[in-house]
Amino acid sequence: MRTVREVSRLAKVSVRTLHYYDAIGLLKPTQVTGAGYRLYDDAALRRLQSILLFRELQFPLKEIRAILDSPHFEPEKALSQQIKLLELQYRHIGELIALARKIQKEGVGFMGFEAFDKTELERYKAETRQRWGTTAAYAEYEQRAQQQGEADQQEISCRLMARFAEMGRLSQQQPESAAAQEKVAALQRFITENCYTCTDEILKGLGEMYTADPRMRDSIDRAGGEGTAAFVSQAIAVYCRSRFKSTGIN
Repeated sequence: MRTVREVSRLAKVSVRTLHYYDAIGLLKPTQVTGAGYRLYDDAALRRLQSILLFRELQFPLKEIRAILDSPHFEPEKALSQQIKLLELQYRHIGELIALARKIQKEGVGFMGFEAFDKTELERYKAETRQRWGTTAAYAEYEQRAQQQGEADQQEISCRLMARFAEMGRLSQQQPESAAAQEKVAALQRFITENCYTCTDEILKGLGEMYTADPRMRDSIDRAGGEGTAAFVSQAIAVYCRSRFKSTGIN
């Protein structure tokens, strides 16, 4: 067992951070002594290591908690995904360094924007969220799908696309506009009523996938016009930030 200060020194995170992780249920100490001292065993340290890896990949704490607490979470498979994400991030940083050096060599008048493309990285991050963060939701979806006929599923799909078309007609407004936010709330209710329980965390992940996954993006843009997927994604991000704000979780 290690004390909170020992873990702090070992993991290079502050005691205050460890206390916060405990408070939000992300990393609970293995034992709390009668005097109130937090103690951590090797299993807790392994969880902390996973948390820190996901944090390096810029996953929000709330999503990390959902991933690690999933009953279907498999550490070995998750580690493989983390390695893939780190490799993509490493490649992206390398491309940015190469661009900066080219600008330095050619002069500040040189312009190139390919290195800023994070599509592949964001798509893989979205897939990771979907794999670990919403497993229960997909199980619920599959159960509902078995109870529905093919015609019912097709009707639900058409109604979902109609909602995206409605949001496309609002795309000239700001994503944070009242009208856009009302449509996001209606979209969340629709998914919950017809597909699976769409929590705020799941909705956030869906919003990111709407632009990261080319198939989703193209389908939504066909329904609502070019740029609809990006608008919906931005509106969902605003909605979820507002919902998460009161929790203090990033």
